[in-house]
Amino acid sequence: MKNFVLSAIVALGAIFTASAVNNVAYQDATVRFTVITDGAVRMEYAPDGKFVDDKSFVAVERDYAPVKYTVKDGSWVEITTPKMKLRYKKGSGAFTEKNTEIKGVKGAFLFTWKPGMKQQANLKGTYRTLDRCLGDVFSPGKEKVKLPVEDGVIARDGWTLIDDSKNFLFDGNTDWDWVKERKAADGAQDWYFMAYGNDYKKALGDYATFAGKMPLPPRYVFGYWWSRYWAYSDQEMRDLIDKMDAYQIPIDVLVVDMDWHYTDNVRGGWTGFTWNKSLFPEPNKFLNYLRDKGLKITLNLHPADGVMTWEEKYPEMCAEVGMNPAEKKNIPWWGSRKDFTKGLFKHILNPMEKEGVDFWWLDWQQYPNDLLVDGLSNTWWINYTFFTQQEKFTNKRPLLYHRWGGLGNHRYQIGFSGDTYMGWKSLDYQPYFNHTASNVLYGFWSHDIGGHMLGLGDDIAPEDAMDHVDPELYIRWMQFGALSPVLRTHSTKDNRLEKEPWAFGPEVTDVLRDIIQQRYRMAPYIYTTARQAHDTSISMCRPMYYDYPGAEEAYQFKNQYMFGDDMMIAPVTSPATNGFTTIKVWLPEGKWYEMVSGTMLDGGQVVERDFALDEYPIYVKAGAVLPFTGGKVKNLTANDDPVEVTVFPGGNGEFKMYEDAGVSKNYETECAWTALSSKREDARLTVNIAPRQGKYAGMAQNRDFSVRVLCSEAPASVTVNGQKADYTYDAKELAVVVKLPKKACGTATEVVLNYAGPAHNLADGTIGRAKRVVKTINEFKSKCNPGRLFNDEVADLGSFYVGINYNPENVIEWVNKFNTTYNNLPEVFKTFGDNDRAKADAQWIFEKINYKK
Repeated sequence: MKNFVLSAIVALGAIFTASAVNNVAYQDATVRFTVITDGAVRMEYAPDGKFVDDKSFVAVERDYAPVKYTVKDGSWVEITTPKMKLRYKKGSGAFTEKNTEIKGVKGAFLFTWKPGMKQQANLKGTYRTLDRCLGDVFSPGKEKVKLPVEDGVIARDGWTLIDDSKNFLFDGNTDWDWVKERKAADGAQDWYFMAYGNDYKKALGDYATFAGKMPLPPRYVFGYWWSRYWAYSDQEMRDLIDKMDAYQIPIDVLVVDMDWHYTDNVRGGWTGFTWNKSLFPEPNKFLNYLRDKGLKITLNLHPADGVMTWEEKYPEMCAEVGMNPAEKKNIPWWGSRKDFTKGLFKHILNPMEKEGVDFWWLDWQQYPNDLLVDGLSNTWWINYTFFTQQEKFTNKRPLLYHRWGGLGNHRYQIGFSGDTYMGWKSLDYQPYFNHTASNVLYGFWSHDIGGHMLGLGDDIAPEDAMDHVDPELYIRWMQFGALSPVLRTHSTKDNRLEKEPWAFGPEVTDVLRDIIQQRYRMAPYIYTTARQAHDTSISMCRPMYYDYPGAEEAYQFKNQYMFGDDMMIAPVTSPATNGFTTIKVWLPEGKWYEMVSGTMLDGGQVVERDFALDEYPIYVKAGAVLPFTGGKVKNLTANDDPVEVTVFPGGNGEFKMYEDAGVSKNYETECAWTALSSKREDARLTVNIAPRQGKYAGMAQNRDFSVRVLCSEAPASVTVNGQKADYTYDAKELAVVVKLPKKACGTATEVVLNYAGPAHNLADGTIGRAKRVVKTINEFKSKCNPGRLFNDEVADLGSFYVGINYNPENVIEWVNKFNTTYNNLPEVFKTFGDNDRAKADAQWIFEKINYKK
């Protein structure tokens, strides 16, 4: 669209009239300034007078919304927005510290910038790969090298300069934009300056205004991915899926590594495009099987060797690039040749997609730059071609799975972070690596959960070496993965690296299954945060300083991150002592509900909290109302899964739940939103589910909803749209659950809980204490002393859940009795006796529950 100056200033008796295109505020023979937003400006110096209007690899947007700015045109050009003032001495040539200056204006962040100034506190971005890393250190032999994380687009300096002067351009081809080398005159400058102070969210939005939005991945991406570098056969894959079903483990994506194709160096090697018929005799039937199970599949490609003579489609590819197949010459990887790339998709990849391959896992670790275009990054360009090919020439929502290629690659996701060493240091680094990537809008990293390979030999110090999968480390990594953009387990081809959830025994299996199921329970919330990332450029995993830029703790607690707008995660990344890991958590201002313990904590402080192996630090803003999945699902393919509106204690809340068809590329306009809200007034809680707004193909007209109110006593009455309704009670979460009649999504629903009196505080940690105590009391017989007889007080501790579920109207009585007994446990356990066995029994229980009065 065309943009117009909203405010011009009379200078030297004349009214300055700016260009009506692209917000050009000033242009002369060699200089052009374009106001992108009130906090971003493009600065061009072209000695030959040839300005660049083509899109570049970084800046793909050239049309901008109207911006309010003023221009003074004298011996110095002055362009002023509500955020900054740019001054340039006319006719003085290239931008230097002598002729160019940008300052913050009154009422905004105050700064002074001149060309040549260096940022002092960049908040960093991301890096291409974590290959051969243990934490943030490369480990090539005995020489340890820190991971050189690239700069991001925001800094504590409050301003950023992006130099795009030498970057590649796109040629503007209406069929398919292709790479074009920039032919600028020597000394040409093409800069983007951003001023934002500590409003980092605004800065990222400004960046997206010229660099493009983050795309929304298909919904199935946010389910569980199974991946392993292994020579799986068709039958082994089927057995794997059957076991997932048997263990009630939901799964959405099956990743098949390179052995799907021939690797014998006669019909293939690292590079290959032809199904290995010894492992997959009839690929079509295998793909049909996965489709019938509701699963998506991606196949690994290492395409660097090009198309070999033995490939099935070699003759067709020769015809595309003008080679004679009779000469039996391999076709190199000519990624920058459009005929080669189009032929690859036409003859090899698109037919396989039609048969059932959903997307491609690219793994480029060979020569860094293109064979034909000097300096063109293979990683960057592959990301572009594979993503945009689906975007332009298919009907499905595009998806790519590869490594970071540099600025601008946020438009072509998802990221594959590479082959890490197993170890606590690797887990400890990934939360920071994950959320810091949001500073370049790379918001969808996928890590090898559990680590890729064992640390052996000279690569890893002895104290860090691992020769097996440590179940504790794996569980903690899975917990982090479930609260990351992508939950994908993966490891190298090593028979010691079994990560199947059932490979560790029933207790670990239960924990791993619960982690995966919790991921699916949170799916409506997670998918909404992904859509918000597309709309706002704020990634689902983002650093604390986005929301709390003025707090030093937001920069110091580098592992903590926000997971959407309402959840904060403080990952456990160190091993336990006596079954519990103690971590320090910074709680920002406000109140935070610790999900696992059911404790409402005051913000504005650093607290120490301890977590058993099946517990994880998830903090929810007080009063939040969030959409979760109601009931268990096998995958995320359906558009009508039940929704449970979960109301957290501590205040009023609201949320807008997003939904779409899941795989449609038209999600920008074909989508729907449902507003949820809760309000507490004295002894009354009202929960509203507003009529759904919007529509999309395949949208269910009716849906099962329920309302779950956490830390709630039993209400005196419940009504749904004014009619009396029943409820059930979940003692494990001290929650009231109201199942609603299947409702038309276009209608409103009001759920009212009336209580007998003022609310009791049940968000006091009773949930967490009870979870540990009930489990421990019930395990005592089998794991400690089957002959021990409990007195009534101890027996009642073990009966806490059933006692409440049988008589939920007595929940306050049960809670009070439980806490009284808990606080007096040392005295209660004296009834065991005073002998060594009695003391040992009591001590066993104390240690298992990490007793603290």
